[in-house]
Amino acid sequence: MSADSGNTKWGRPVRAIAVATLAMVVAGCAAASGGPDGATAEPGGPAATGSAPPTEASGDAAAPPAVDPDWPRWGFTHTGVSANNITPAFERTVAESLSRTPMLQNQHIMGFGALNPQPSRNDYFWEDLDSRTNFMKESGGTQILTLCCAPDWMKGGPEGPTSQEGWEAHLEDAPYPEHYDDFAKLAATVAERYRDVQYFMVWNEFKGFWPNHSRPADYKGYTQLYNKVYDAVKAVRPDAKVGGPYLGFDSNRSGRSELRGDWGVINQNVLDAFDYWFEHKKGADFVVVDGASPTDAHELLPDEFGALSKFSAVTTWLRQKTGNLPVWWSEWYFEPEDGTVWPEGKRLAVQAASMMEFVRSGAATALFWNPQTKDRACKGCLWDPRTGQPLASEKLIGEFVKWFPAGAKLDDVSSSDPKVRVLAQPQQLLLVNTANSRVATEVDGKTFELKPYEVRWSSR
Repeated sequence: MSADSGNTKWGRPVRAIAVATLAMVVAGCAAASGGPDGATAEPGGPAATGSAPPTEASGDAAAPPAVDPDWPRWGFTHTGVSANNITPAFERTVAESLSRTPMLQNQHIMGFGALNPQPSRNDYFWEDLDSRTNFMKESGGTQILTLCCAPDWMKGGPEGPTSQEGWEAHLEDAPYPEHYDDFAKLAATVAERYRDVQYFMVWNEFKGFWPNHSRPADYKGYTQLYNKVYDAVKAVRPDAKVGGPYLGFDSNRSGRSELRGDWGVINQNVLDAFDYWFEHKKGADFVVVDGASPTDAHELLPDEFGALSKFSAVTTWLRQKTGNLPVWWSEWYFEPEDGTVWPEGKRLAVQAASMMEFVRSGAATALFWNPQTKDRACKGCLWDPRTGQPLASEKLIGEFVKWFPAGAKLDDVSSSDPKVRVLAQPQQLLLVNTANSRVATEVDGKTFELKPYEVRWSSR
């Protein structure tokens, strides 16, 4: 990234330090120090009693929304480092692996691996986006672009390549209202250039529109920007599918909002922002949210597996609220960000159980935030940063793509032991042991003995 050794040239003081800090947390959410790749937990730590099975979604959202034929549902977002940033040979290795089970792939137009695409009003820089979209095509991915973030000159900064200060302190600033039209024009230019990209998410987590989550967001400002982007993209690409508001569904232990469960209570400011956007949007082909099963205070209520029911509850609420529009989870997290480090087997079990929640509640899309690194151990990464070979998270997502795409038919199958969660379709069973102990259970007329935190796929 470009460096700037002079004094600040920005036209306003930093107004989003809290938001910038949040971004660093989000970008590294699953990037704790690594451990060996594996599918079961190593012994150690107190024995867990496991978690009760999730509550089935009910009500008007019982039938999944219509999606495109063969929609894979699962995929990931490229971040600061990806396969195209190493060597051509490394890129080919990862592309070949991903192409065996093609999935959704998402890239932001600025930041998260892409330099400023419009350094000045009349100057565009496409090298990074070209490289990422070419990799997505090479690996057989269904391409998605997130229309975020905004060039410096749209948010009080100078024209020209983004300075170090710009990246560190201002990446997540929202464009000034007087530049909403400029950002919409950039979005339309992106849509015209990348005509083989059909899906576009508008902005990311209300960045710059919500610096203090204890207070209401500037949902009117975001909605104004969204509507301008929506109109601009649809004007040049009527075939494009556009969605928002890419809003983080934060939760707390207590509160007054209607959306609540054993896992906590959704911040009422979130619901207010969503309601305003939904009521005043020009249109949307899908709705986009993200969130974490831990509360904002890093609590897992009632435990790490029970907290995952938040994903089903939010998905069901959104489907009922929107008349069953497809629900996209642009990011989802399930580990507390308080320094807690889980054995890899447990992390995978919680990840698998969280993906079960999306299937049961009828989420149309769930994108894994890939915390990839270049050359060091990388817990939760999709591929080995040294060899490019697939790691456990990529293999898990690939299995879900294969067996539980958006149109998968689900069968009602239960486990005799509630510590084991089960998901079934006509040809395949998925079992997840939520306990840090061996468990024997009867499922689908068979007896299974599972190791602590084991994730097992079984043909029917």
